[in-house]
Amino acid sequence: MKSAIYLLSIAVLALGLYAYDVRQENKDLQQTVHAQYTNSLTNASEKLTNLQQAVSQSLLFQDQHALEVQLDNIWRMSNEFRSSISNLPLSTEVANDWLRYVGNIGEEAKYVADNGDFESWHKKMGVVNENLQALSDEWTVATSRFYENDGDFKKWASVATQETKESPFKNVSANLKSYSETDFPLTASESDWKKKQELQNLTDKELTKEQAIDRLELLLPGIKDATYTVTKSKDDAPYPFYHIQFVKGSRIGYADITVKGGHILSFLSERPVQEKTGITQQQIKDLTYQFLGRAGYKDLQLVEMRENHNAWHISLARVVGKDKALVYPDGVQLKVSKDSGELLGLNAMEYVQKETVDENQPVNPIDWKTFFRPGTVVEEEKMIYTENDAFQLRKCYEVIARFDNKLNETFRVVVDADNHDVIKVEYMP
Repeated sequence: MKSAIYLLSIAVLALGLYAYDVRQENKDLQQTVHAQYTNSLTNASEKLTNLQQAVSQSLLFQDQHALEVQLDNIWRMSNEFRSSISNLPLSTEVANDWLRYVGNIGEEAKYVADNGDFESWHKKMGVVNENLQALSDEWTVATSRFYENDGDFKKWASVATQETKESPFKNVSANLKSYSETDFPLTASESDWKKKQELQNLTDKELTKEQAIDRLELLLPGIKDATYTVTKSKDDAPYPFYHIQFVKGSRIGYADITVKGGHILSFLSERPVQEKTGITQQQIKDLTYQFLGRAGYKDLQLVEMRENHNAWHISLARVVGKDKALVYPDGVQLKVSKDSGELLGLNAMEYVQKETVDENQPVNPIDWKTFFRPGTVVEEEKMIYTENDAFQLRKCYEVIARFDNKLNETFRVVVDADNHDVIKVEYMP
């Protein structure tokens, strides 16, 4: 009995010593982490101050070389501050707001330095400089809570990650959102992307699973009476849609159809395809437009047809305006069998996610004889909407131009219809 008590006492003592060691290690670890975050926070605050001062200093200079030096510093400092913010245990919302706003400042500095648009920098950065100073002051107030916790990392972590009204970062976060909207407004394409995420462009009546199947069979009569399995997308999906799997004879495949409105987003069918060509290219075009009519896609124009040994790959784009400009981002891609003209594949995601285009954008004529060098022949000209380097959707001239020489080289040239900036040049083999 005494031996048992003795052994139990030793075990309790050992557990006590182990628990003490673990607590001490945890305390040491917390102190190490706290020291690390202290350094990171001090570093971030210092870099924010330096960035604000650099933006302010850039407004002094009209000399190109002097301003370029400041712009280079701003771009570098913005990246350094973003790196520092990423190392802090902030709430996701506050961290992302900082990364977005300061990133925009850095990208603006880089863009101006590369393109020499120094006048626009002075116009925009006067306001940004004031806003950045206000943010820097609010950041100082918010982060002071860190130093009030006497090295208690748990208290700081709870303060830093709060997303409640009591959070000291509430004003910082609110003003970051406000300044981002006013100082760096979204481009048309970015705005459309947000609308896609929030489903603002799908306001149609919702369909049941049975109605979705009926919709699919209307579009694709060849799979009528197939065996179906229908599942609905998860609640957090950017698009509520039905995923429909089907089997009919040798055909197996799937389709994704939006819950709102029954828009077909994608379709894929697999079956044996004979290599011999059963129908002509013109018949393929006719069948394509018949399908588009059943789908309600009546504002599309065929852009390209490519073939392999057993199928045609067809690209179409939405047409808008009196000049029938093609909106390239609003495309539909089809795969059609060569043996029967049956639809084997479809991607209409971009078409359903319609872009917002500026139909009132000025269109200034171009004299191609003076725009291109002598000896250049313009084979084709049409109007399109496409994105420029700043991801802005612009109305452009699309020209197929050819050198009238032995090489007979041909190019696709895209030129902004308003300011005549060359957006893209592609060599066409």
